[in-house]
Amino acid sequence: MKKIAVLTSGGDAPGMNAAIRAVVRTGVFHDMEIVGVFQGYQGLIDGDFKRLHVRSVAKILGRGGTILKSARCMDFYEAEGRKRAHVNLVEAGIDGLVAIGGNGTFTGALKFGRETGFPVVGLPGTIDNDLSGSDSTIGFDTAINTVISAVDKIRDTADSHNRLFFVEVMGRDSGFIALKSGIATGAVAVMTADMGMSIDDLVAVLKAGEQSNKTSSIVIVGEGNPNGGAYEIAKRVKEKTDNYETRITVLGHLQRGGNPSCFDRVLASRLGVAAVEALRQGHSDVMAGVINDQIELTSFEAAVGVKSTINDDEVRIARILSI
Repeated sequence: MKKIAVLTSGGDAPGMNAAIRAVVRTGVFHDMEIVGVFQGYQGLIDGDFKRLHVRSVAKILGRGGTILKSARCMDFYEAEGRKRAHVNLVEAGIDGLVAIGGNGTFTGALKFGRETGFPVVGLPGTIDNDLSGSDSTIGFDTAINTVISAVDKIRDTADSHNRLFFVEVMGRDSGFIALKSGIATGAVAVMTADMGMSIDDLVAVLKAGEQSNKTSSIVIVGEGNPNGGAYEIAKRVKEKTDNYETRITVLGHLQRGGNPSCFDRVLASRLGVAAVEALRQGHSDVMAGVINDQIELTSFEAAVGVKSTINDDEVRIARILSI
């Protein structure tokens, strides 16, 4: 391994820049040449490469987003697109690839590796925390702290006007953000597919709070909730009871931005080093993660194929503390 490339793909996550920095500096430490691929897999197909040096990644450790940019690439879904990407890598003399992203990124990397035999190691960069093989993904800690900060401010208004707020958070296929932030902000209820709470269940919880003189409430809604988003749930609650003055806030992409937390900076740095060392040791088609504070390598197939589940004890705690 004398020359490796690094890219970021899919939705951006705070800490991606810290991971890029770690990959570049670890590679240089081992006398390797590092190439940045811009615009994710689209950059592989277009040959949008640029050599990165130690100074190329100075002062990016604490920046949100990704200096390499990211893009959805429909061409990489096709075998012909992946073939063009492989040709570009080989012609550029690149020996291995570090791909930073989530489910879609690793699904593409898995197909690419199987078809071409090209060495690829992944880093889990997604705010959803929905990849098996790492206790936390890069960006998750920052995202939930962003949610907590926003909900704390919303609670000030809720308390001032005795209102019921529905706050929608990201996590289309994962309830991690909703559950963690729900516990941390004292939400009266958390609505996700994993929690299994119906509209009737929610109304019963709200009525119980009303009987105990609760004057304001926050309901956290995961965007993948089967009952609908925050607007739909608020409407359905209103149809069952008109006791509440309701307001809706959808946090949206606010959760993706911002400077990464200390936790995410350290996690990204550890995993960036681990990815380069894994390539040097001959590993491929694996994701580097941290389990019980130890670096572990998990196959792409397991990382995306085994669904991460929320902590049942945290579900129990959320229900106990919401009274």
